[in-house]
Amino acid sequence: MDKQIIGRKDVVSFPAFGLTEVPVKIDSGAYSSSIHCSSVRLVHGDLDVLEVIFLDEETPGFTGKKILFTEFSLKTVKSSNGMAQERYFVKGTVEVFGKTIETVFSLTERRGLKNPVLLGRRVLNKRFLIDPSKVNLSYKSN
Repeated sequence: MDKQIIGRKDVVSFPAFGLTEVPVKIDSGAYSSSIHCSSVRLVHGDLDVLEVIFLDEETPGFTGKKILFTEFSLKTVKSSNGMAQERYFVKGTVEVFGKTIETVFSLTERRGLKNPVLLGRRVLNKRFLIDPSKVNLSYKSN
């Protein structure tokens, strides 16, 4: 199977989270993907539920909707600056070049950073080749 060329940045949708036209950075240095959340809250009850608001008011694609997850995990992640932090992980989907890919996302605070979402090797591996001179190839193909 031939691999699709993807640029260093793109605009994609996240169907499982109800998000469309969100800017992303392609990050071959990251194993998993991460997505900016303005709110992540664990609600204790008979069944613990993770309540998440993806993105923020200043980010394209923001809806403000609370999404509830009953399946999630908490793992320690070492960020690019070498600091370890605990993050929640949830399963979701990303739509790239018209194909829906299921993957795992770490939920993090990325306010003030240029890119609210990083797509890591778990999504890229065996599917894409990165051309850092290109941008928005998936978005332009729609």
